[in-house]
Amino acid sequence: MTAPLRTVFLNHGGGPCFFMPDGAMGPPGAWTAMADHLRSLATRCHQPPKAILIVSAHWETRGGPRVTTSPNPPLLYDYHGFPPETYELRWPAPGSPALASRASELLRDAGFESEGDRSRGFDHGVFVPLKLAFPDADVPTVQLSLIEGLDPDLHLSMGRALAPLRREGVFLIGSGQSFHNTSGFFAPGDELERASRDFDAWLNETCAAGDPAQRSARLRDWRSAPGAGRCHPREEHLAPLFVVAGAAEDEPGERIYGEKWARKIAMSGYAFGE
Repeated sequence: MTAPLRTVFLNHGGGPCFFMPDGAMGPPGAWTAMADHLRSLATRCHQPPKAILIVSAHWETRGGPRVTTSPNPPLLYDYHGFPPETYELRWPAPGSPALASRASELLRDAGFESEGDRSRGFDHGVFVPLKLAFPDADVPTVQLSLIEGLDPDLHLSMGRALAPLRREGVFLIGSGQSFHNTSGFFAPGDELERASRDFDAWLNETCAAGDPAQRSARLRDWRSAPGAGRCHPREEHLAPLFVVAGAAEDEPGERIYGEKWARKIAMSGYAFGE
């Protein structure tokens, strides 16, 4: 047993954006600050993690959460229309059947129908940001799915169920995006830029400046936040935040990344825990 590791919600960018020439996907420098932040992610742990459990916006399952159980998960190049070299990226981190079993046990004890998935590999919401954060690919990693329907309360409860892993040296990561309106990244317009700033301010107040006791209540009601529907036409990129916030529900949050992407769209990332 160790002191509990903090949990983190990160923005994973667009497809393989960090591994393309600057300016090839958006204005020059558009992804620089996000990439620099991801490279510093390991420093958010007060000690090297024994393993990583990461929930990505790009895996949803019916009925209950699933976890990857392969000892050597493949990579899923689940993006389309990018240069050939981006389909040759490698991040050969080992899986951890033992962690997968432990996570499923905790989830089942909390009433979830959790199963393992041996064939599932790491999607780009996992290997793209973690290739920057843990370039040696030497930390055993397990991916956790979201549950179809994306109910905030269910995902907060998933996080609460998984909280004991933090004392077992497991780094819990939510990989999504605090803004995810794909039509708005490259032609945002004034109205969408304002919506991103309004929602970002609400999210900062909720996750970083607010009372932890009230955080979950506000996240459950996220759709009432200013700009919410414009920033998240569908909430799959926000749902990983619910999981990692739930895993440190009574502890403070901190904004660990923030920028106006391409000097326009406001986005933020957070850590939770002491």
